Amino acid sequence: MKIPMKAGPWMFALVLVAVGSTAAHGQAGGSGRIVGRIVDAGTGAGLSNVTIQVEGTGHGALSRVDGRYVLSGVPAGSVRLHVQSIGYGTKIVAAVVVPEEGVVEQNVALEQAALSLDAIEVSAGAERGSVGRALDQQRTSTGIVNAITAEQISRSADSDAAAAMQRVSGVTVQDGKYVFVRGLGERYTTTSLNGARIPSPEPERKVVPLDLFPSGLLQTITTSKTFTPDQSGDFSGASIDIRTREFPAERQLTVSTGLGFNDRVTGSTLFAAPTTGTEWLGRAGAARALPSSVAAAGNFTGNVTQSEFNTMIGDFRNAWTPARQTGRGSSSHGASIGGTDAVFGQAVSYLLSGTYAYGEETRAGEVRARAIAGEGGAAVEVDRFTGTTGKTSVLAGGLASLTTLLGNDTRLFFNGTWNRTADNEARFENGTSENHGGIPMQIQRLRFVERSIHSAQLGAEHSLGRHQLDWSATVAGVRRYEPDRSEFVRAQTVEGQPYVWFAASNEGAVRTFGDLDEATREVELNWRVDLGGQADHALKVGAAYRDAQREAVSRSYSISALQMPMDALRLDPETIFDGRFNGAGDSYMRVTPLSQGGSYTAEDRVIGGYAMIDAGLTSWLRLVGGARVERSETEVLAQATIGTETYVARPSYTDVLPSLALNASLSENQNLRFSASQTLARPEYRELANVMYRDVIGGDNLIGNPDLLRTRIRNYDARWEWYPGPGEVMSIGVFAKQFTDPIERVYRATSGTSVITFVNAESARNLGVELELRKRLGFLADPLETVTAFSNLTVMESEITIPASASSQTNAQRAMVGQAPWVLNGGVTWEPGRLRSNATLLYNIVGERILNAGEIPLPDVVEQPRHVLDASLRTMLNDNVSVKLDAKNLLDAAYEFRQGDVVRDSYRSGRSFSLGVTWRR
Repeated sequence: MKIPMKAGPWMFALVLVAVGSTAAHGQAGGSGRIVGRIVDAGTGAGLSNVTIQVEGTGHGALSRVDGRYVLSGVPAGSVRLHVQSIGYGTKIVAAVVVPEEGVVEQNVALEQAALSLDAIEVSAGAERGSVGRALDQQRTSTGIVNAITAEQISRSADSDAAAAMQRVSGVTVQDGKYVFVRGLGERYTTTSLNGARIPSPEPERKVVPLDLFPSGLLQTITTSKTFTPDQSGDFSGASIDIRTREFPAERQLTVSTGLGFNDRVTGSTLFAAPTTGTEWLGRAGAARALPSSVAAAGNFTGNVTQSEFNTMIGDFRNAWTPARQTGRGSSSHGASIGGTDAVFGQAVSYLLSGTYAYGEETRAGEVRARAIAGEGGAAVEVDRFTGTTGKTSVLAGGLASLTTLLGNDTRLFFNGTWNRTADNEARFENGTSENHGGIPMQIQRLRFVERSIHSAQLGAEHSLGRHQLDWSATVAGVRRYEPDRSEFVRAQTVEGQPYVWFAASNEGAVRTFGDLDEATREVELNWRVDLGGQADHALKVGAAYRDAQREAVSRSYSISALQMPMDALRLDPETIFDGRFNGAGDSYMRVTPLSQGGSYTAEDRVIGGYAMIDAGLTSWLRLVGGARVERSETEVLAQATIGTETYVARPSYTDVLPSLALNASLSENQNLRFSASQTLARPEYRELANVMYRDVIGGDNLIGNPDLLRTRIRNYDARWEWYPGPGEVMSIGVFAKQFTDPIERVYRATSGTSVITFVNAESARNLGVELELRKRLGFLADPLETVTAFSNLTVMESEITIPASASSQTNAQRAMVGQAPWVLNGGVTWEPGRLRSNATLLYNIVGERILNAGEIPLPDVVEQPRHVLDASLRTMLNDNVSVKLDAKNLLDAAYEFRQGDVVRDSYRSGRSFSLGVTWRR
């Protein structure tokens, strides 16, 4: 099932309306507008029905839903705002400078007051600082969260959401895209876009690759580390919510472009994969599709003739060999337009944005090997291959965000997002294979992977006195398309003789076709009522429904030949398969489907409801508690490439997930938080599908387990937070988690090729401490007031117990897969306001973590620590033009994975530098 978002025509029309609108930004005759939000200083929540007046004039307004207000026709120059509401202290904001024919944004934070007090007067600049604190999600949140803002991302060298997430305490990023939080694997982390769940485009993993989201489209990334009943309950590490950019206060056009180079890529000779069609746009060419002659043969259970084999071989795209090309470097481009204009008499705020980036990468000095048990169980290296991988990447994205106010009490919004990545990869390597007698081999692989996500969300917020109601409906879809992956293997069958096609093996020439589509629909409704009282109690209830339909297809085919002349076997593959050996009457080659393919379909439905209370026990202590009930029903049907047998899994569960939190305000800028909750983790579809997948030559087999149970987790957190000044924080937190039936990747007891499967372990625990510090250095010396140092450190420990009945050959007691014992992030930012410049230096290192649990008596496969240093410099050349210089991976430390003394995988990727220019009007 596919749910495409056909955004092109209406988006184009909206651009014309936005650009061509003649609606003025202010009235003629020296006037302008003031826009902004009125928020509660304690919670950051928007306040409606607040009176805002411009002193000395007749201009005034009431704040509407979410606290938003607009004052039009305000005389240009410096004015004073008078802001008041029942239950809050009156505030006067002075020195608000209104530009002629322009717009100024002024947010205001009001303090709750039980008695009538004198009005407090502040300057506009000081009030913007206090609102920044009031809107700080980390300080005002119900649970324990970390938030990254667009401003922070702009000061770093991060090009996408995955890179930005590396700066969050307790977060590690694997393969540049997969996020682990608090040492827990990706199954314990969920990802949402504008509050709606994103399905995973990976056929074998639950995780959403965050490199799909360009940083230029992001407003905030919020990482919730504790569960509250108004969230979906299937996480334990974190729930990540990506919010796309919001519209600016006045119409704004932004255009950016950039160029970059890598010291191991640009100007160097690289392996490159052939391209076809419009793959520079990230879309696979039609020539990569599964040939109709092969598809017509189905699972090959019928009588396939030699003539049909010859036709199939001729129909495969004749591309096997990596090409050689000189590295060109990288480029990026983006444009956006946003603001507020009248559309058919209705004020509509909008943002339209698009980005495109092209990059080239390499894995230089690449080494991979397997390990077998030697004397005393020590790891001994076998199947060692050395080589190089070259890759070109495309990252493109677009968004459309619209919002309008209907009267004073309703805000209607639409968010549309589309993102795509494509990687075109070529790899060449030399080595030996133990399973094939240790003879020398050459392997060349070509691989194209396209991933895309689209989402369309319509929703509204209603403010009805003490009642607030919000709802949203979202359709989303993902696709992972890996068409026409090829592997070609040569072997030196006689020492000293030339390499020949390894034609007698079913691994000598392999074509693989993979396609995954998933469509989801989600509806969510939340109602909140303020119960009043001196402590401002509130009750919140809601419901959500989500369904998903996934279809994943993987087909692998081997081309083999037993009677070809030796001279023919020495030819390059493009010559072997150009038709001279598979013409009419030839009977050299045949096509065989491989068991390493397989397909599955899945349907998943989750319905949930919750109730929670936010109660002030005292003036400084709040209790947030409640429970969520979730009913999940899943059906997975799997079928192997060979044969007709179908495997079915139909797990269903009803879970009650309680949550309790105590938040103590020790002072105006100190919080103490405690929380306890029950959450869960469900098996991923592929983990339930009992079909096999395997890489060619030396790869592990992977097979699902339809008997998997969902994991239940008890979570406990405590954290002390201190916010000594704007943009400053110091916190210390501890956490503990207890798992029942955790799901782990393990090696299954077999003879011959290794087989990885999934089992429910008996139990597991996870303990940790988190430290975070962000502080301006002015307390050391006045000139250092423009310098901010920041760091976060997470120290963790976990242990998992796997019962002997799991038919596993994995260590029964060890750390959880993906568990890092510690994670350290650090950096320093220099921001001299008068120069309109800033510079940031960022550092990251992650302790050893298990990639795969070792097969007894072998040790585990462990990713080694790697020092990462990035730098970024940004400066404004004038009011409209800014320049940004980024440097990434300055230390170029090796990526290395070890199993005992055996290097399972190792490579270097090079240092990257880029220069970007942004023009804004």
